[in-house]
Amino acid sequence: MATPSQLPEFGPDAPVYWGEACRHLIKRDRVLKKLIPQHPGAFLQSRGDAFVTLARSIVGQQISVKAAQSVWDRFDALTRKMTPAQVLKLKVDDMRAAGLSARKVEYLVDLALHFADKRVRVNDWPSMDDEAIIAELVAIRGIGRWTAEMFLIFHLMRPNVLPLDDIGLQNGISRAYFSGEPVSRSEIREVAGSWAPYCSVATWYIWRSLDPLPVSY
Repeated sequence: MATPSQLPEFGPDAPVYWGEACRHLIKRDRVLKKLIPQHPGAFLQSRGDAFVTLARSIVGQQISVKAAQSVWDRFDALTRKMTPAQVLKLKVDDMRAAGLSARKVEYLVDLALHFADKRVRVNDWPSMDDEAIIAELVAIRGIGRWTAEMFLIFHLMRPNVLPLDDIGLQNGISRAYFSGEPVSRSEIREVAGSWAPYCSVATWYIWRSLDPLPVSY
C-alpha cells in the first residue's frame, strides 16, 4: 500500500494543490488511503471553457455519467463549436431529438442568452469566493446549487467543494463507508469532516471508485 511519500509525481497540468491534497487525504481517511494509489498520476482537469462546463452540467443533471455523455455527444454534434451563439441558432426539435428534455432545452437557451448578453461576470469569477459565485450562478434559470458546485470543481478548480446532492458522491460514500446502505447529508458531512480543505479532491476520487474514467464537465 502506498504511503504519502510514495505517491507518484503529478504532471505540470495538475492543480497546484493536488499532490498536497492526496498526501493529506491518505493520512486522514482509511478509504482514500487505499483508493488514491489505485489511480496513479490521474488528476482533475478543466476544459477551460465556462460556457461548455455549465452546459455539460445542465445536460448531466439527474442522469448517470454514461447517459449524460451520450446526450452531450449528440447535442455537441449539432454545432460546429459549442458556443452561446451556436446554441441560440439551434432548433428546439433538433435539441429534443438529441435526447434533451424540454426543460433542459429551455435551460440551455437561457444559459446561452446570459453569456451572449454578458449578464454573467466571467472575468470576476476567479477572484470571488465559492458562495458568491454560487449565488450568481443559481440566478440563471436551470442552474441550482449542484450545477454551480460542478462549475466550481471542474472550471474554477476550487479545492474544497463538497457537493452534498451529487448522486455519485452519495453512492460512492454509501458503498465505501456504509456497506451500501443509503446515506444522509449529515452522514456525508461526517465522512467529509477529515477531508477539508480538499473536499473537491476527495469527491473526485470517490467518483473514481464508481467509474475509473475521470468524469469531466
